[in-house]
Order: sequence, then C-alpha cells, then structure tokens
Amino acid sequence: MNQLTLEQEVSLLRSAVIGLIGRDKEGEYRPEFVEETFAALAEKPEFVFSSPEEFLARLETKKKTEKVKRA
Repeated sequence: MNQLTLEQEVSLLRSAVIGLIGRDKEGEYRPEFVEETFAALAEKPEFVFSSPEEFLARLETKKKTEKVKRA
C-alpha cells in the first residue's frame, strides 16, 4: 500500500464513522435546517429572559409581527 492509498482509506473510514455517529434516532435532518440552526447558534442573542412568562410574551409578539409581514 502506498501513502496516497492509505490517506484515502483513512479519509473514507473517518467519513463512515462520522456518518454512523452523526445519525439521529428520529431520522435525518434537512441540510438547510442544520445550516440555519448552526448559523443561529453563532449569532449573539438579542434578548435575555428572566422568566418563562417573559419568554412566552416575546414569542407571542414575534408571532404577531410575522403574521403582519406575511399579509
């Protein structure tokens, strides 16, 4: 076995292992969803919530705003 073949084999094995470990019991996720989720995680949070009620109130406000934008 030459060096290039060994590197290719290691790359294939690494890819297979990552593929097996990365599987979710619930099924596969759309790549677009994963990219959007990671992008959102990288952003700085806009709000800090001090209570569950405050969080739910913010969700309701956001939901109403999105409905107006769609109309």
